[in-house]
Amino acid sequence: MTDAPTGPHWLYEEGIGEARAVLVQGGRIVEAQIERDDKRARTGGVHNGRLVRTLIQRKRGIARLDSGELVLIEPIPPKVAEGAVVRVEILREAIGEPGLDEAREKLAKGRIAAPGTQAGPGPSLYQRLQGLGLPIVPCPAHEADRFEAGGWSELLAEAMTGEVGAEDAALRIFPTPAMVLIDVDGSLPPAQLGPKGAKLAAQAIRRMGLAGSIGIDLPTMNNKDERLVAAAQIDKYLPQPFERTAVNGFGFVQIIRKRERPSLMELLRADPVRAAAMAALRTAERHEGAGALTLTVAPPVARDIRAHPDWIRLLERRRGGGVEIASDETLPIGGHHAH
Repeated sequence: MTDAPTGPHWLYEEGIGEARAVLVQGGRIVEAQIERDDKRARTGGVHNGRLVRTLIQRKRGIARLDSGELVLIEPIPPKVAEGAVVRVEILREAIGEPGLDEAREKLAKGRIAAPGTQAGPGPSLYQRLQGLGLPIVPCPAHEADRFEAGGWSELLAEAMTGEVGAEDAALRIFPTPAMVLIDVDGSLPPAQLGPKGAKLAAQAIRRMGLAGSIGIDLPTMNNKDERLVAAAQIDKYLPQPFERTAVNGFGFVQIIRKRERPSLMELLRADPVRAAAMAALRTAERHEGAGALTLTVAPPVARDIRAHPDWIRLLERRRGGGVEIASDETLPIGGHHAH
């Protein structure tokens, strides 16, 4: 197994159905990204399509890419009419968002590409990592699980439940269509809970890739100096670029981060069955020994995996043996086992 660098470095897995990357510092995951193999338009990509609907004249419309995906376009150039062939640059990927009754999807957002711009996909997760200048350590399935050593399962649980921390200082994270709200609570006195909660929130924002408008509800602190200490924790643990307000007298602070793709929380919650399928396939790929294997999952997860025979073929090729997908009605969505 390749020795990992001692300083900050990325771990990268080319998984089945998705690619995964985590930034590790001091042995723990400080940032994580997942890129699904779902063929959706990626940020930075340029795609051909057609303007199919004008929402606000010259300001906003919807384009249908040649792939069939719909993209919100802002602005619409004066000479581009409904029905026109267009070339679209993707600024933000499609994002699942919670609604009052059920989850819905926020369309990808883009703009009409400048004349002469060549069509092509946006950079992949691995290509983006290459541009960051830090070491990248590949993590094949036959080696020790470095992701798990850094806290991968705990991170996925945090993203699914929205609960982070312990009794003395804890976060509850609530994604809404308007913004992400982070409630800080705990048994510490406000003067201590404020800074510790701000640190936990900043670390969670980075770890899960939360972006857009984010509100943090810290405890009410008695004086301005205490609020400044709490704000300083955000500046220390959340890397730029971002903007934030001061912590007001009620303990509320707002942060704005550029939003280009789904956060870990949005990605996992948008399709829990797909998230469970990805986790199960990762377990199967890493199951000890080579050869034939039976992967047992909940019925909806089994249906999802069987609907993608290419996943099963890739798993069989990597393991060197046949794979059977079995379903068990007693298992929860996220439950699975391999033997």
